[in-house]
Amino acid sequence: MSAPGAANRVEQADIAAALLDPQRAGPPGLRAWNGSDPGARLAVHRNNVVSSLIDALSDTFTVTQDLVGVAFFRAMASRFVRQAPPRSPILAFYGDAFPAFIEDFEPARPLPYLADVARLEFARVRACHAADAEPVKAEAVSAALACGDRIGELRLVLHPSVAVVDSAHPVVSLWAAHQGHGDLAQVDPDRAEAALVLRPGLEVLVLACPAGTAGFVAALQCGQALGEAAASATAAAPSFDLAAGLSLLLGHGALAAIQLPPGCSP
Repeated sequence: MSAPGAANRVEQADIAAALLDPQRAGPPGLRAWNGSDPGARLAVHRNNVVSSLIDALSDTFTVTQDLVGVAFFRAMASRFVRQAPPRSPILAFYGDAFPAFIEDFEPARPLPYLADVARLEFARVRACHAADAEPVKAEAVSAALACGDRIGELRLVLHPSVAVVDSAHPVVSLWAAHQGHGDLAQVDPDRAEAALVLRPGLEVLVLACPAGTAGFVAALQCGQALGEAAASATAAAPSFDLAAGLSLLLGHGALAAIQLPPGCSP
């Protein structure tokens, strides 16, 4: 199917718009190479495009789909695809706006945890494709500890794959149950959970965070020094345990570097 002459950008934009809007006719002058009905051929192409984008979303948001069923998910994804088509040819990253769409999607309101489960799943995709980095070495940790009373000035550089999803819902337990870890029937829907997502090696990890740790990690990602980040986390969650948070990060390779304060040599 083609338009007469060389397709210009306006024609391409019109075709793209028609592919995502079933109520919209094809651009003027559109014709099929074999003389068949261009409208019918456009409808077939439209269905293939939308179905392919829905398939891409279902590959990323597998647990989200499991929670609502295939029919509901594909109907919801179809609405999303038509209003938020890809901005990049790399479909692995398509769907970054899907969790926010789910949050505002009225038929999904009875499942308030669904958007955060989708956020967790997309964080896994980002982690999978993040840059590689070596976890911080023991010598760097020893040098940091030698800073004494200036330890609060340390700046912890997180692995590029690290993300946190802080939720009012049991997102870690829901995701884990769909991986065969834990009983879905035993998940308390009212329990808040936070997830630490990272890929220190070949495998993407989803770890439950102790209280306040997600806020601590978020503060580090914003560039706060160790002391500032710990204070921010404690203010938000008084039970925050700095030692437990650091142990979680160090034990799973979530730190890529530790920057010493000026004048504090290793």
